[in-house]
Amino acid sequence: MTFDNPILFFLCSLGVFNGFLVSLYFLFFEKRKRTQNTLFGFLVFMLSVRIGKSVYSLFSETKDLLIMQIGLSACFLIGVSLFYYLKSSVENKKIIPTAWKFHVFLLFLIVVLIGLLKPYKTNIDFWRSFVIVIYSVWGVYIVFSGFVLRHIYKKILNRNSECTTSELWLVAVFIGNLLIYLAYLIGYFWFYLVGTLTFSVVFYGLFFFFMFKRNRETIFKDIPKKYEAKKIDKNEADLLIAHLNEAMNKMLFHKNTNIKLNDIAKYLTISSHKLSQLLNDNLGKSFAVFINECRIEDAKKLLKEKNQFTLEAIGFDAGFSSKSTFYATFKKVTGQTPSEYKQQYS
Repeated sequence: MTFDNPILFFLCSLGVFNGFLVSLYFLFFEKRKRTQNTLFGFLVFMLSVRIGKSVYSLFSETKDLLIMQIGLSACFLIGVSLFYYLKSSVENKKIIPTAWKFHVFLLFLIVVLIGLLKPYKTNIDFWRSFVIVIYSVWGVYIVFSGFVLRHIYKKILNRNSECTTSELWLVAVFIGNLLIYLAYLIGYFWFYLVGTLTFSVVFYGLFFFFMFKRNRETIFKDIPKKYEAKKIDKNEADLLIAHLNEAMNKMLFHKNTNIKLNDIAKYLTISSHKLSQLLNDNLGKSFAVFINECRIEDAKKLLKEKNQFTLEAIGFDAGFSSKSTFYATFKKVTGQTPSEYKQQYS
């Protein structure tokens, strides 16, 4: 089936075009040459080749069977590239292990040899059967990739833990790839166009996730080993914690919805790194958790009092930017909604 709708062509090819640009940047022009970034570029390149083949197949009146073969061959490597990208990110690999290179090369060699021995041009029926093998291999690596992120899922489900931006990015990349895989399964049995459209949706979904997420710069940078420098001495830490609590009570930093760690560090005349180290190592919580706990304590005081303030007004006064954020955070910290908590003191 061939389509000739220009709007549909634009939507389908938009993700492919930008996917190629992103992959080329990470493979050849990214200055840090970080292992994870290289593997991410390889993953996006394989996806772009595969989706590009679909766009070509759907919108071109002439069909070059070599392009069709290349597109299907790239599909054979999408799953393994996703698996190693996620694994290298979770394990913070500095170099690509030789075993990984051999693994990918072996899969590449298999699909190339099949292509040489059974070219698509003269063995279309064979490739129609072989595509089932390709999709099966892709699916197996999707499952393995999901298993790699198991510890991040536990953090997401644990209300006392907070995921980093990098961890949420990895989950988003996995879900995006899972959606593309499912879309191609649907396309194989029903409506082929859905796979190409899904890639564009996923690509721009990840783009907007990246653009509007705080600390997005950590996604494509190495996360330094946690505070390799000498740990804060206990006596010094106790003194800093006392100064921090005094500053929070006096300056009420938590009431500022846009407060940043650096603002409090400047007031305490210490580096933002040292304050972050104090919070993580000595108090066992991130800056966001610390600030939200201060806001909740402030809100709890107001909720205990017999006043005429609405719950929403109390949330805003405590420093929350919206009613929904106040309610969700309060329930997460206390196990009760603000109204349930207030009723105890009515």
